[in-house]
Amino acid sequence: MSDSHSFSFVLSGSLPWRTPAEDAAQLLAEAGEVLDALETLIRRINRTNATVEMGQDGTLTDALARRDVLWLRHSVVTAAAGKGERGYGRQLRSELMMLSALPVAELPGQADALAREIREVDVRIQRTNWEVDLLD
Repeated sequence: MSDSHSFSFVLSGSLPWRTPAEDAAQLLAEAGEVLDALETLIRRINRTNATVEMGQDGTLTDALARRDVLWLRHSVVTAAAGKGERGYGRQLRSELMMLSALPVAELPGQADALAREIREVDVRIQRTNWEVDLLD
């Protein structure tokens, strides 16, 4: 059982002077209040991100989506670069040379360009985050 769930249980037959340090019902109520506040904060962030314009990047939401997809592209390209190397294998009594179906020499350059674009978009996002106040 995880610690986050253990506050709702007390050992039966425990000593009468040993009561739980926390009131489980109060903890549950507090958790509900914190989660309500979190939901409000997330709504404010999403509302702000959808309305703040960042010029060439569109809205802040658009820039976040662009950055996330650039990260995915970077992961795909770096994974392909790592798997696209030449290799040799033996099958039966003959040696086989495996050739890459991708332009392996170009992939590190593509990964570097994507990483640079990720950093540039991320800097613009961070700058906007510092310049904009959350909407209500």
